[in-house]
Amino acid sequence: MKILFDSVSHRCSKTVTQSYSTSFSLATKMLSPTIRQDIYNIYGFVRLADEIVDSFHEYDKETLFNRFEKDLANALAERISVNPILNAFQETVHTYTIDRHLIEAFMKSMRMDLTKKIYLSDEEYHEYIYGSADVVGLMCLKVFVKGDAEKYEALKDSAMHLGSAFQKVNFLRDLKADYEGLDRTYFPNTNLEALDEAAKQQIIADIENDFHLGYKGILQLPAEAKFGVFMAYRYYRRLLKKLSKTPAVEIRNTRIRVPNYEKFGILTRSYVKYQLKLVR
Repeated sequence: MKILFDSVSHRCSKTVTQSYSTSFSLATKMLSPTIRQDIYNIYGFVRLADEIVDSFHEYDKETLFNRFEKDLANALAERISVNPILNAFQETVHTYTIDRHLIEAFMKSMRMDLTKKIYLSDEEYHEYIYGSADVVGLMCLKVFVKGDAEKYEALKDSAMHLGSAFQKVNFLRDLKADYEGLDRTYFPNTNLEALDEAAKQQIIADIENDFHLGYKGILQLPAEAKFGVFMAYRYYRRLLKKLSKTPAVEIRNTRIRVPNYEKFGILTRSYVKYQLKLVR
């Protein structure tokens, strides 16, 4: 029965989320059960695409990505896929009428990772972030507002800024892995081999602006989504604070983390703030 396969697909997306990101998984658990599975479905999809271009070094990544892209198109057209991750994702896309151009922009940025190594201009940088992060925030927003077009338009800009902030923090945290492991440089006009405090703080100031604009949208989210997104916001702000205090040379040479005990501390303090209605 299809309903059984759909259940298996849902569990696969949840497992991918829990396996690849403890922080995102923890934040997702704070969402209402009415929307939680759909966020798992979105994350499972974006993670699988990202893994193809970032991790499958022993295989022909372009061939795998082309096949994945074709399978995605078929899943969206036929409303089913034997790939459980795509089967779960297409269900969420159709349930909330997620715009296809968001999916296309995401796939375009993922394809760029197959060949593009250096982003020389702000235009290239922003195009990549829009496709790799902003549109993911917009897909999630569609779920958060349960497809309400008016609410979606009102919160669209904030969701994009929050997505940008999360992605830029990831870029700064993963500086060493991206540069040495994948030979990629995302920040334009920045010499990563000689990253200094001034350049680092300029990047952080840009991220702080995105956080400021993104937070305004969090305050207007429906109750089912607000605490979970606030939790993710608090985690990434904590990570950015650690990066801000870490010398630039150390960021170039190691990956800065927020240990699990700190994540649970963030959860506890965030819950108290939320319950006391300090999130406003």
